[in-house]
Amino acid sequence: MIDDLVSQVQTRFDELESELSDPEVIGDRERFAVASRAYRELEPAARLAGEYRRAADDVAGARELLAEDGEDPELRALLDTSLARLGSLEEDIRLAMVERDPNDDKNVIVEIRPGAGGDEAALWAADLYRMLTRYAERRGFKVEPLAIGDGDYTFEIKSRPPYGAYSVFKFEGGTHRVQRVPETESQGRIHTSTATVAVLPEAEDVDVQIDDNDLQIDVYRSSGPGGQSVNTTDSAVRITHRPSGVVVSMQDEKSQLQNRERAMKVLRARLYERALAEQRAQTAASRLAQVGTGERAEKIRTYNYGERRVKDHRINLLVHNLDGILLGELHELTDALQDDEKRRRLEAQAVG
Repeated sequence: MIDDLVSQVQTRFDELESELSDPEVIGDRERFAVASRAYRELEPAARLAGEYRRAADDVAGARELLAEDGEDPELRALLDTSLARLGSLEEDIRLAMVERDPNDDKNVIVEIRPGAGGDEAALWAADLYRMLTRYAERRGFKVEPLAIGDGDYTFEIKSRPPYGAYSVFKFEGGTHRVQRVPETESQGRIHTSTATVAVLPEAEDVDVQIDDNDLQIDVYRSSGPGGQSVNTTDSAVRITHRPSGVVVSMQDEKSQLQNRERAMKVLRARLYERALAEQRAQTAASRLAQVGTGERAEKIRTYNYGERRVKDHRINLLVHNLDGILLGELHELTDALQDDEKRRRLEAQAVG
């Protein structure tokens, strides 16, 4: 079974290499983009397949030599090591071949909102904004603020090929809880507060069809702290999608057109995410549908300042690097969550 899979991976990888060197494909931008994406996605599995074949050759060679001299301890150790390597590679190859989330290559729109905890929750939302934007910068992604103010943060993270922003940041969607002593707390009591993070795959026009007749668009003057007007023209935009009741407001830009474009981008993302949620609900009996749903009502992570640790409750992972994580060092958490997602998908495929 695994030998057939290894052969299929290598054959397909060779075909893609051939396509990418074909002048006809190179001249067709769409075909070349599709082949390049498929090549990048298959490359890790192809590398593992090559390692598997080399380990299989080591096993065959060690067995042949042991047939001639079965008492050689070094040959016996080589055989045992190669067999263990084969078993490990088999699991790695199966995980590498797990069907990917179709949204993984997309840009994302992130919305951070204060939860329970009053002023401390607003401060925590600001900390999460800094953490996630620093992580994005560490990964080489581009961050574009869309609407920042009143403790709410809406921003876009753009993918950096071959890495898709959604494949990295989808694990941040949920309720983030912090346990710490507020700077304003004179008694030194530990305060628990929360902030919610919504991670929405950016929707293209082809993903979500929006009828202009379903939109109510209102324009008004931008306002700053205290309600004072910060613009002399009606540049702020509020878009209401009547069928769903979703409302998006933008006022950060001085141009009404720019605010409208940003509002439409967020609206499409919210409607796309809503459609995905409905699709998941319809297939909730499938274990696969439960992977990566990231229900925002769930507490996904706790940041404990007193013990300088962070715990991800989804995979029961405890990391004693609070300061680094707040500076955007989230790689360990992301890697562990990606591995967990792959294993869950693999289990679901086996059941299916």
